[in-house]
Amino acid sequence: MNVMTTLRKVYVYGFLLFVSLAVTLANADEPKTDVAAAKKNAGPLKAMLVTGGCCHDYDAQKVIITEGLSQRLGEVQWTIHQYNDKKDTRATVYENPNWADGYDFIVHNECFGDMKDPALIQNIVDGHKKSGAAAILIHCSMHSYRNSQAADAWRELIGVTSTFHEKAKRSLAVIPTQEGRESKLVAALGDGWDTPNGELYIIKQVWPGTTVLATAFSNEQDADQPIIWRREFAGVRVFGTTLGHHNETMRAEPWQEVVAAGTRWAIGRQ
Repeated sequence: MNVMTTLRKVYVYGFLLFVSLAVTLANADEPKTDVAAAKKNAGPLKAMLVTGGCCHDYDAQKVIITEGLSQRLGEVQWTIHQYNDKKDTRATVYENPNWADGYDFIVHNECFGDMKDPALIQNIVDGHKKSGAAAILIHCSMHSYRNSQAADAWRELIGVTSTFHEKAKRSLAVIPTQEGRESKLVAALGDGWDTPNGELYIIKQVWPGTTVLATAFSNEQDADQPIIWRREFAGVRVFGTTLGHHNETMRAEPWQEVVAAGTRWAIGRQ
């Protein structure tokens, strides 16, 4: 065998080895991508519930919310901060600038309408923005911090402005919007859901970038009011509903399913 023949064989074998290695590496990328995606959707979630303040049965609601979400989302490791029944309560968890770090989502079921400290309110917003933790807003959270100079910082995060509700407590006919139907986040409502009871919040402003998913008609205002929505703000996914004054509404299957669907969307686990 002459030298040229030997060199040609070495070249051919080398080339085939290179091609084989390249194909192997290319195919190896697919499982890695699948594993990464699986990890994103696997393992326990870490969640915080901040609750307390005026006007609601927070002892019962902390159980209704945490157990309902855990049943529907899988394993959730909960940290619960429950405060007293005062409107001006200062939720001390928010004093730590890193209060939301490490959490997948935060459930706000708080009613601190007279807590006015602008620095603390800014800490709440900045904690979400810094950590990227999703924000799940329930009922009186929309009225929290409303008497502060920093109220708009909170409202920009949650996506709506509301300062009062209807006087009457009554069943509410909750109707999905076209955007709500397309999103499928409110599929549990069907064509509409009559709540067992309700306290309808009047929405004075829907902030740009907020998508209203369902409404209820206000007899007192003679107009539809946003009642369920979603939002993306500064890298934070936000899901909110003003439904939740009464325990029987929170316990109802449509409420539970919609809040779970909104949470799955907010944490990217649809």
